[in-house]
Amino acid sequence: MKEPRLFTLLPEEHVTTPDGMAVASDGTLVLSCPNFADHSRPGCLVKIDSHRQVRKWVEVPVHADTGIACPMGIAFGPDGDVYICDNQGWSGSEAGSFKGRILRLRIVDDRVVAATVVAQGMEHPNGIRIRGSHMYVTQSVLTKVKDPTGLLRSCVYRFGLDEEGIQINNTLDDPHMLTTLLTLNENDQYGADGIEFDPQGNLYVGNFGDGAVHKITFNLDGTVKDNVVWAKNPDQLQTTDGMVMDEDGHLYIADFSANAIAKVYPDGTVERYAQSPDSNGFNGELDQPSEPIIWNGKLIVSCFDLVTGPGKVNTKHELPATMSELDL
Repeated sequence: MKEPRLFTLLPEEHVTTPDGMAVASDGTLVLSCPNFADHSRPGCLVKIDSHRQVRKWVEVPVHADTGIACPMGIAFGPDGDVYICDNQGWSGSEAGSFKGRILRLRIVDDRVVAATVVAQGMEHPNGIRIRGSHMYVTQSVLTKVKDPTGLLRSCVYRFGLDEEGIQINNTLDDPHMLTTLLTLNENDQYGADGIEFDPQGNLYVGNFGDGAVHKITFNLDGTVKDNVVWAKNPDQLQTTDGMVMDEDGHLYIADFSANAIAKVYPDGTVERYAQSPDSNGFNGELDQPSEPIIWNGKLIVSCFDLVTGPGKVNTKHELPATMSELDL
C-alpha cells in the first residue's frame, strides 16, 4: 500500500473540519470547511496555492434561520461560479433540520458579490458534481421516505445550473430526484455520499454504509437506464465517502470509517490503497479521510477527524486539522 505524507496543517483560526475540494480556474485548490467541531469559526472556503500556502478565501453566507453555514461538497461551474452543498442537517441540530441548501456563489476579488439559493429545504445535501448544463447532488438520508424493508433510502438530485429557488420536499415525488439508493447495512444507515462521473458520462455514487459504489447509466433523453452496485468488497472498502476518478478510469475513494483510501479499477475490482492507524494526523497519517482530489499529479486528501464510535478507527478530534497526500 501507499504511504501517506503530510500535505499541510490547516490554520486553526479558520478550520476545524475540512471536507470537500475543487480546483479553481487559476489552478489553486479550494477546500470547504463546515467547521462542525466549532461553529464559532464560520463555515468558509480556503485556498491553497502551489506552494501549499493556505489562506481563507470567503465565508459562506449563513442560513437566516440557523446563523451558520455548513459547506461540504463543492464544484465550479463553467462560468467560474462555485456551487456548494450547505449541509445544515449534518450536525443533527433541530434548528438545521431540513434546512440544507445548494448555494451558487459568484466571487470577485475575494468577495462574494452574488449568492443564489439554487435549492432549499434539503435534509442532507452532501456531494456535488457538474456535467454539461446540470449539477448532480447526493442526499445522504431521506427520513421522510419509509421503505417497506425499514432500511434507509437516500438519493441523487439533478438541477439545472441556472435554476434557483427550488423547494425540495424530500419525498419520492420530487421532480428533481434522479434516483435512489437503499442502504442494506443495518449498523450504518447512511447512504448516498461520494459522487463522480467517468469520461463516458456514467455516474458513480458511493453508498456510504454499504461500502458500495453504484454505477448509474443514462438513456439518450437523460433518464436513468440502470442503477446497479458496480463495486463492493468489505475486506478492502468499509465506507464510501468522497471519490475522484483519474484519467485512466481508476476511482479513488475516502474510506471514512477505516482511515483508508480505496482504489477501484475499471472492472470494479477494489483494493485498499492506503491506510493509517488512529492518530492526530500531524505526520501525514490519514485521519478520517473525507474526500480525495487529484491536484498537481498527487492525490490530496482532506481529513475530517471528528466522528467517533462503533466501526470508526478515529477516537477523538484534534487540532490543527490536517490534509494528507499520496502518490498516484
